[in-house]
Amino acid sequence: MSEVKIIDAQNQAQWDDFVTSHADANFLHAWAWGDFHLARHKTVLRRCVVDAEGKIIAAYIGQVETAKRGTYMAIAGGPIMDWANRQLVHLVFDDIREQARQNHCVFVRIRPQIIESAEHRQLFEQELGLKSAPIYLSVELAGVLDLGKSEEEILAGAAQRLRRALRKAAKNNISVEYSEDPADIKQFYEIELETAKRHGFVEFSEDFLEKQFRAFAQYGQVRLYTAKYEGEILAQNFMIFYGNEASYHYGVSTQLGTKYSGAPLLHMQAMRDARERGIGRYNFWGITAIDDTKHRFYGVSQFKRGFGVQELQYLHAHDMVLRPFRYRLDYLFEKLRAKLRHV
Repeated sequence: MSEVKIIDAQNQAQWDDFVTSHADANFLHAWAWGDFHLARHKTVLRRCVVDAEGKIIAAYIGQVETAKRGTYMAIAGGPIMDWANRQLVHLVFDDIREQARQNHCVFVRIRPQIIESAEHRQLFEQELGLKSAPIYLSVELAGVLDLGKSEEEILAGAAQRLRRALRKAAKNNISVEYSEDPADIKQFYEIELETAKRHGFVEFSEDFLEKQFRAFAQYGQVRLYTAKYEGEILAQNFMIFYGNEASYHYGVSTQLGTKYSGAPLLHMQAMRDARERGIGRYNFWGITAIDDTKHRFYGVSQFKRGFGVQELQYLHAHDMVLRPFRYRLDYLFEKLRAKLRHV
């Protein structure tokens, strides 16, 4: 392409203005997402294509991950660009390949922010030469709500059990409050340990959660919502507000929360706050397939579906293979791990 160049991004405001100008983009390509990985001592690439006037026309964030079986780069929720501009697409992917080589990567795993379709699979596998990954990268099936609907319209389309839970919560005078203080993640983490034990999943570390919250808090893009009954915590939601999307990133609940459900109230309040910010979409984040009844997150997925969500299927993660022999070993290992973990 003439009169364009690819550079390392330096300007946070310019970056976020470009990314948030794309209605389907979310926090996985926020400047803060790069800050989070830098705080974890990762090598982070913020690369952008700029035109002759210095205006960004394409961008991607990649973080380099080091594992015993080999180094790789992860690009989740991107690149952000006009996918119909094939010349631009090839330019960006050529840069990804070169940056990965310079960082001694075995492969690059990319889960783009585009919908699953035969056309997009053909682009990735035939035109760009990528291989379908053995495991997912970030959320690939999400449940989303259009915040252009009023609260009354959303409740009208919600499951009866959800409306009943909201009425019960109001009757029990369950309160909702929020915090933007990273120090409050300590309490969230303690409840996460309890939730993980009850539901059988591996928890995130306190350091991981605190650094992620802090990265977004510096730009006013995150809140920790808490539901309480008579002063006791029932549930907490870790919400990220970025661009056109409010994302329910993590949620935890106490044992008391199984008796007095406060989670629906947290979501309703977060939706109100999202509308005040001019946000048009509420993303409940990951859900399992409707028929995957044995998945450990099937129950929480049904809870999310109770809000009447639209299911959004992103293109599955694909791998750009740079070192074929090492990649084959990694591929077999991840296939086995995915089978054992039922993911």
